[in-house]
Amino acid sequence: MKTKKLQRLALSISMALPLSMALAPLSPTALAQSQDGAVAGRTEPGAQVIVRDRGTGFSRTVTANADGSFRFPFLPVGVYTLDATKDGNDIATGIPVAVNLGRTTMVDAGTIDEIQVVASRSMNVIDVSSTESATNLTQMELARLPVDRDLLSVAELAAGVTRGEFGGISFGGSSVAENAVYINGLNVTDFYNRVGFSSVPYSFYEQFQVKTGGYSVEFGRTTGGVINAVTRSGTNEFEFGAEAVWEPAFLQSGGDNHFFGNSEYIASFDEYDRQSLNLYAGGPIVKDKLFFFGMYEARRYEPVNTNNAATLINEEVSDDGFWGAKVDWQINDANLLELLAFSDENTAETDIYAFDFDTGTRGAYQSTRFFDNGGTNWSATYTSYLTDALSVRAMYGENDRSSAGYSPNDIECTRIRDFRDVGTGDLGCTTTTSVTQRDDNREQARLDFQWTLGDHRLRFGVDHEVNTSEHSQFYPGPERLVYEINDTAPGSTLANGGVVPAGVDAYVRTRSNEVDGEFETTATAFYLEDSWQVTDTLVLDLGVRTDAFDNKNSDGDSYIKIDDMIAPRLGFAWDVKGDGRSKIFGNVGRYFLPVANVINIKQAGGFADVRTFYAFEGLENFEYDGNTYQRPILGAQIGPVDDSQGDGSVGDLRGEVDADMDPVYQDEIILGYQAMLTDRWSYGIRATYRELNNAIDDMELTSNGILCNGDTGYVGWVMANPGEPTTVFTDTDCDGESDAFVTIDTSKAGWALYDDDGNYIGETGYPKPERTYKALDFVIDRSWDNDWSFNGTYTLSYSEGNAEGPVNSDTNFSDTGRTENFDTPWVNFGGKGDLPNDRRHQFKLRGAYAINDSWQIGGSLVAHSGGPINAFGVGNPYHVKNYRSYFICTANCTADFAHSEREWELRPRGAGGRLPWIYNLGLSVSYLKSFNDMDLKAKFAVYNIFDQQRELQVNDRYETTLGFPNPAYLQGTSFQSPRYAQLQVTVDF
Repeated sequence: MKTKKLQRLALSISMALPLSMALAPLSPTALAQSQDGAVAGRTEPGAQVIVRDRGTGFSRTVTANADGSFRFPFLPVGVYTLDATKDGNDIATGIPVAVNLGRTTMVDAGTIDEIQVVASRSMNVIDVSSTESATNLTQMELARLPVDRDLLSVAELAAGVTRGEFGGISFGGSSVAENAVYINGLNVTDFYNRVGFSSVPYSFYEQFQVKTGGYSVEFGRTTGGVINAVTRSGTNEFEFGAEAVWEPAFLQSGGDNHFFGNSEYIASFDEYDRQSLNLYAGGPIVKDKLFFFGMYEARRYEPVNTNNAATLINEEVSDDGFWGAKVDWQINDANLLELLAFSDENTAETDIYAFDFDTGTRGAYQSTRFFDNGGTNWSATYTSYLTDALSVRAMYGENDRSSAGYSPNDIECTRIRDFRDVGTGDLGCTTTTSVTQRDDNREQARLDFQWTLGDHRLRFGVDHEVNTSEHSQFYPGPERLVYEINDTAPGSTLANGGVVPAGVDAYVRTRSNEVDGEFETTATAFYLEDSWQVTDTLVLDLGVRTDAFDNKNSDGDSYIKIDDMIAPRLGFAWDVKGDGRSKIFGNVGRYFLPVANVINIKQAGGFADVRTFYAFEGLENFEYDGNTYQRPILGAQIGPVDDSQGDGSVGDLRGEVDADMDPVYQDEIILGYQAMLTDRWSYGIRATYRELNNAIDDMELTSNGILCNGDTGYVGWVMANPGEPTTVFTDTDCDGESDAFVTIDTSKAGWALYDDDGNYIGETGYPKPERTYKALDFVIDRSWDNDWSFNGTYTLSYSEGNAEGPVNSDTNFSDTGRTENFDTPWVNFGGKGDLPNDRRHQFKLRGAYAINDSWQIGGSLVAHSGGPINAFGVGNPYHVKNYRSYFICTANCTADFAHSEREWELRPRGAGGRLPWIYNLGLSVSYLKSFNDMDLKAKFAVYNIFDQQRELQVNDRYETTLGFPNPAYLQGTSFQSPRYAQLQVTVDF
């Protein structure tokens, strides 16, 4: 890019962007679409208003209404100029307008009595037509800050967003499995487990929007938050460049070794080297008509890490490149066509070696593990401005994600794990967790309309997805089993009900876990929203969305089908003084969450989960591939084979799923105020209340309420709404065969109770899932003026209840919708309290300062209080079956005593205290220099400056078996990443 042209563009953006973005961290966004923005404002009635994209020449013209209002919907993101004329007279000329993702930029174009012929008229910062809550960020703003180069790090800059488990983030107290991610309007969220998404390189993005609540009816299928992003596009000016990024191992701090007594329980010899070289080009194919932008990124990631016991070291290489392309065709001033395609396919190859902790040396080669992920994605979007008042956008796209983990050893080697004491070592000739192959394909189609009728702006449309998973999964080895060795004590009761015999102090559990098939889910939604300009200072948004989900089994039959999910949403915005500089806003709404495909696969696809327990009689050596390994010697079987989680057959699903299931939904209320202090300083406050009103989970129903020979009919594991009536097909005539539907009120029935002699004495039910989130967000912001910028937020929040959401991070259970919370009525009994994603206090500060024209410094600090720690037990006072609970057995815990003689102590959720405060400070320095036709930027950033490595999660299992404390209780299991540095060099032509 030419230097002078770059300077002129930067000047224009500096005039338009800071004002339109000043309140971005707390500003509700307007009724713009998911992949573009809008411009609205007032001028002389009947005036001709023109907006023109400076980069592409695209222009649109509308006539101002009788009240002087005008609006441009569905505008591609970019920098525009706005002109207004009437009867040959100029009213405004060359007003710079920044069109930002998902927002409406408000412009006062003046009247015939106050003609403006230069680009000096400022835009109102506060959009009085808006009720959504979101944070908008651009590549230009982020380039000045030490922000890691991924979407989650960008999203974490928003108030109320925290890092969660399983590599995800939590919005407003929700679990990490409740969010949605869009790229150019294409939904790229992982629908298998709803954790993760397809990704593109950081430098391929143009703008980001993080929706934290109150989003419009256009968005659904989420009870958490939305990350919305658009990619770069070509313009009339040809540009090309290169960007190199390096995170070298020698600039990283070493990870700490963690001790228990005199021995390590988590040893760390971890480091990595990450490199990427990005080549990109864009420009006109036909000036003012057809544009392209393309990118190829060569990348190499080489992490090295040991297992916790430091007996193995893994050396990984991942070097597949990324490609992406975007084509924009401005057919005419009323029709646009956009094509997007990218591939994030990748294979990681990991060589595994023996490792000697004392000498820190690598030993003999063990095996190689491969992991494939990613896929090819594409979308086509057509936009048509049918009239000044009516516009339409149609989009179709496909999102592919593959996932496969395998090793050459998987055919012959069984995985053997030793959990005794505090070790988690692998003893066998493979460390592969599971042999998996899954291909997920989303076919998405959208049709969106916007129609202005006087004081009403109507938006309506339809959104349809077909999500298909082809899945195969099993454990490695010829038997497809995993062997796990655990400590125990004579007389203890195991998870299958077996009692440990005398003289046995350890047991071996073998487990198979298999599923195979093709599974499809369809999701359809219709929405309608009216943004009504009631007065000059008051706007009401009245919207409704209706969703339908249909999850199917491996035979293609409906497994869980829920429709008529009506989601009303109401918002208001009041321009307090009528000058656009302060606003009170609020909204109430309902949001529904679909059932993830993992439920189809695990519950409706011939899932086999078979567990058998044996007495442990020592280890024996065996040879494989020139190396010596160990395997357990199995003694007598303890208790029955447990296939209650799945016996391999699909079965009659009428007995495994509630026939009248209600959906998962959340209600939300937001009330806020925001105001300008000066043209660059702003502040705001927002109060949020969220309540999760339902859950879908697997429950074991041991009683259908029908007595047969003094006992009740066993139902089994059922997908249903805990604490609500459940209708299942079951045995009603005591012949052992299911013959009719029965409705069971699981709030007070469904689980049979027995006395110490085995006599049936009644029933109990399951607790109803509860989750609430209450928060106050405070923000102060100074927009960038080519000298400095600052943003600070503080969030005071309370996330409370007995259910985190569709995943369990406190028990490390990531199968969405199968959380273990409702496996028995006693798992969650007394478990109401602070939830895993509760971070009571959060501070986020970021800013940048230009020392001179060539040097800039930036800083970012995230500090938050720690989450709650539990003290889980394994039994309860009410039932002999041991699993997980909030009760600790304090006396008479062995098999010598009857269950009724045992003594218990309730330790509710959070009884173990709190994790430590987490501080993460990053600093960066940037150098910018222009050389004729070349622009150079070099940026050096250091993250976690003080090398904090505090606990992010600890072992909160207080007991191992009934009455026996866990020696590893409160030991850290996850820690902050050590300090690391990143060097980035960008050259643009």
